[in-house]
Amino acid sequence: MIGSIISALIIGAIIGALARLILPGRQHISWALTIIVGIVAALIGTLIAHWLGFANTRGIDWWEHILQLVLAIIGVGAVAARRPTSG
Repeated sequence: MIGSIISALIIGAIIGALARLILPGRQHISWALTIIVGIVAALIGTLIAHWLGFANTRGIDWWEHILQLVLAIIGVGAVAARRPTSG
């Protein structure tokens, strides 16, 4: 159980960082908020993948990770759009 939580945190942080790098332009949110959005996207993506039946495959769960990344891109974009720019 602890290993799963740590794994979700690490994958979520990576997914959030990738989402921020993929989005064009500058996002006016902190890296901590980006990581939190990535973690939430990873958890929701895993739930959706389980629901659709492709969460547990042999090897790397590519489709699950792609789903998580898409959700993180949407999440980072939505959070960045709601944050006022400074300057």
